[in-house]
Amino acid sequence: MRKLSVCVGSSCHLKGAYDIIKIFEKMIKENKLEDEIELSAEFCCGNCTRPVSVKIDNGDPFSVTREGAYDFFKKHFLEE
Repeated sequence: MRKLSVCVGSSCHLKGAYDIIKIFEKMIKENKLEDEIELSAEFCCGNCTRPVSVKIDNGDPFSVTREGAYDFFKKHFLEE
């Protein structure tokens, strides 16, 4: 199972972390990936000056915006 985590620390929260979580939840459900992707939240990835931090399989954080969340998910989970 792959892990997808979204930072919900103060800075990321203000930049739309919860909106990104909702987008990822929707994409997981629409693509029937509930048994393949574990979505979680984590506190502060130490990337506070960038957009919302998102990690895949505990790797280095990616910076994701609300507007780019759909494309990010498609690129990393649907086009592999």
